[in-house]
Amino acid sequence: MSHRIHRVAVIGAGPAGVATAKHLLAEKIFETIDVFEQQASTGGVWNYASHAPANELSIPQVNPHQPLEEPKWADSPDGRQHPKAIFVTPMYDRLESNIPNYLMRHSDDPTLEEQPLFAGHQSVLQYLNRYAEEVRHLIRFHTQVYDIRREDNNGQDRWLVCTKDLVSDKASERYYDAVAVASGHHYVPILPDIVGIRAWNQAYPNVISHSKYYRTPDSFKDKKVVVVGNSASGLDIAAQISRVSKHPLLNSKRSGGPESGRKNDWKEEMPEIAEFLPPSHACQGVRFADGQVVSDVEAIVFCTGYYYSFPFLSSLEPPLIVTGERVENTYEHLFWTPHPRLAFVGLPFKIIPFRTCEGQATVLARIWSGRLALPSESDMETWEGTRIASRGAGKKFHELGGGEDFRYHNEMVEWALQAQPRDTDRIPPMWSKRDEWVRINIPAIKRAFADKGEGRHRIRSEDELGFEYPGLVAEEARRNKD
Repeated sequence: MSHRIHRVAVIGAGPAGVATAKHLLAEKIFETIDVFEQQASTGGVWNYASHAPANELSIPQVNPHQPLEEPKWADSPDGRQHPKAIFVTPMYDRLESNIPNYLMRHSDDPTLEEQPLFAGHQSVLQYLNRYAEEVRHLIRFHTQVYDIRREDNNGQDRWLVCTKDLVSDKASERYYDAVAVASGHHYVPILPDIVGIRAWNQAYPNVISHSKYYRTPDSFKDKKVVVVGNSASGLDIAAQISRVSKHPLLNSKRSGGPESGRKNDWKEEMPEIAEFLPPSHACQGVRFADGQVVSDVEAIVFCTGYYYSFPFLSSLEPPLIVTGERVENTYEHLFWTPHPRLAFVGLPFKIIPFRTCEGQATVLARIWSGRLALPSESDMETWEGTRIASRGAGKKFHELGGGEDFRYHNEMVEWALQAQPRDTDRIPPMWSKRDEWVRINIPAIKRAFADKGEGRHRIRSEDELGFEYPGLVAEEARRNKD
């Protein structure tokens, strides 16, 4: 890096953006930290929009290169303030976290543990809003970033950040030395181009949808339903819909998941959909990969994830996004190798997100403040090549499942600790053996929690469900010895 970094832009004020702003602020060296948030509040993807118009969905949706999302507008509750910009998120009415509060919370704010073990989305949003108070003065709400590009500014290579105030429609431009993109990746849904899907959708409109637009199970009452995908959201949405739909609900999937093989009365596991039968068959049916045909399908919900998409960075060369399955030319899922004053916080998935973002943010802040150094560009390119060799160049590139996110987080913290310590340092702890044990047992803990019915809202820890860490006695002995 050449000149010192004075001015930093952070894109997004969700969990990743707030964590990034806090760690940058703790360095006490940056003259300007501006956080741009297109929504009316913090919380990012945890903001719930009750109205989600599924007719905006392209069927199929196989192109990650989509324009910026246009906001919907809602009047303020008291009618005296400006209307609020609403952006559709995947948050649905009855969503509960799939991560125990003990692991999910930010490392420096334990108050989420006051909520049920798997907190509802309203509680998580309130928690995130409180957590953001420290950096609220840095955030520009209702401000959409529509372009970021590299330009020469007084002989220095800087980032020109172009924004629009969504309330006044006023555009602004400002130069920054570094940009941290923390805007998430739940924007462009993936909806595969399966044989016959276009004609089927035209013949039977509003039958196919995506989990991004799911809100409640009410519209699925007494319908024959197929849910495609068996990620955490797919399983949860399938379980909710099954309470009102015809039985069995059909769960189509390509591979095993956390509940694979579990027998129940309300769901039948199916292979992936191979074909949407032509409307001329007059059966409103689909054929699965094993040859089985199911007719009279009245609703299909694709829980098939999202593309990486950053339309405000479309001018970059080499391009950030090619297939949408990963972000190209990144080092450690964080820095853009061609110009590491551009960084991405929160790219990995199958992670414990809040703490993973903290680990990334603490490294980013120390490198941009000059307390840590990056390896050479060739070494960073070698890291990417090695990652591709082991995980492929597709969607598994940023996947950190199976405990890899714990190892990654601990490596980030170890890297950050190489900087000369300061009294103002903000650094998250490493994951412990107990944390790892809880992580491994999340599916079983979640099932036991759900089995409590309405009584689950009184459960605050896994211990209350009969899950006790085997190493607890040894851990307490070590603490007492220390």
